[in-house]
Amino acid sequence: MKKKFGLIGKTLKHSFSKIYFEKKFAELKIDAEYENIEIEEIEKFSSLVSKPDGAWIMASGLNVTIPYKESIIPFLDDLDDTAKNIGAVNCIQFKNEKKIGHNTDAFGFKQLIKPFFEAHHERAIIIGTGGASKAVNFVLEELGVSVVFVSRNPKGRNHFSYNDINENMIKFNGIIINTSPVGMYPNIDECPEIPYQFLTSKHLIIDLIYNPKETLFMQKAKAQGATVINGETMLHQQAEKSWEIWNE
Repeated sequence: MKKKFGLIGKTLKHSFSKIYFEKKFAELKIDAEYENIEIEEIEKFSSLVSKPDGAWIMASGLNVTIPYKESIIPFLDDLDDTAKNIGAVNCIQFKNEKKIGHNTDAFGFKQLIKPFFEAHHERAIIIGTGGASKAVNFVLEELGVSVVFVSRNPKGRNHFSYNDINENMIKFNGIIINTSPVGMYPNIDECPEIPYQFLTSKHLIIDLIYNPKETLFMQKAKAQGATVINGETMLHQQAEKSWEIWNE
């Protein structure tokens, strides 16, 4: 029986997951397909996995993307330890008739940052507060990095607004990571509103966006001499980890 995999999200025109996995299936000569599953609200997930013609999902696996990485959790039967600690899920395993949530974003981000992480990267700014930001924060805390969050509507400790970002904040935070969708295709003329002029060659700038390959955020940082990376490696690594989980 053909296995079916898929990606749950709200708007999936930006996603490369379908292309990535269908190429993988072809290379491995596996009879499987990967479907982009757009749903307007997370409550529709329940009917998706329980509808009569949806039983196929229980034999395969799903990825989860913006904006459902956190809101999907109440609809699952269990979480692995990493997903529990992070509080976000981007991979669903169907095992023993249970829907089990995993977080492979953390693995992907760790693989992404490892070759670029240096001793002076002691503090970081995470732009955005969605599910991806939680995985990034989890990895940075493991690395001993002190983290602050920046968003339009800051809430909680160590959370700031864009207006709070000044020269000192940029100077003392050697890593800045955009986990928000700002600048993602098709809105490629947008970027997070930070004072780019204070960036230096010591800064590591990471944009989790991978479409386009070089966002305006990255272009502005690179113009100041900063090291810039997009999210393509993270995409590949988290996808491979998802594949490993689905085939356990």
